[in-house]
Amino acid sequence: MLLAVTGRNAAGKTTVVEWFVEQGWNGCSCSDSIRHWLRENGKEINRENLTQGGRTLRSEGGPGILAELLLERISPEQPTIIDSIRTPDEVHALREREGFLLIEVNVPADLRWERMQQRAREGDPENYQDFLAQEETEAVAKNPSGQALIATAELADLLIINDGTRQELDDSLKILLSTIES
Repeated sequence: MLLAVTGRNAAGKTTVVEWFVEQGWNGCSCSDSIRHWLRENGKEINRENLTQGGRTLRSEGGPGILAELLLERISPEQPTIIDSIRTPDEVHALREREGFLLIEVNVPADLRWERMQQRAREGDPENYQDFLAQEETEAVAKNPSGQALIATAELADLLIINDGTRQELDDSLKILLSTIES
């Protein structure tokens, strides 16, 4: 089984992946392909370089390259969940693997902003206006190598509304896992 997670910043994508890893799944991210490329090119790993590196790799290798690179390293024998799917072409590349499902994690913007402030991750926007500007930049791709979170979310097979507590999310994930494993 191969799952992938998409959603906006601070929606809880990584939390979902971490939960599956705790259940024995292998976890990875399309961003792992970018991190590898940044290290090879002697660049600092930060949000700006990850975003630009993803655009560069997509423009050179095609819009689905990050997922294609991951598929080369993922064993079909091991249940795996992938974090940070950001383009429809990544979804199309992953659909080549039998048993693939895309999960969208959805949370209202105000709650994501609140959670972003609480997590205080390096590279996160420092004010609400910058947060909204970043949202707009990542929502619709201006070219095939850009992020397109709206179009990617439209391809989701499953939707998780993560606007409650961590326990509510965990309970939803238990139900989801029992459903997809049956």
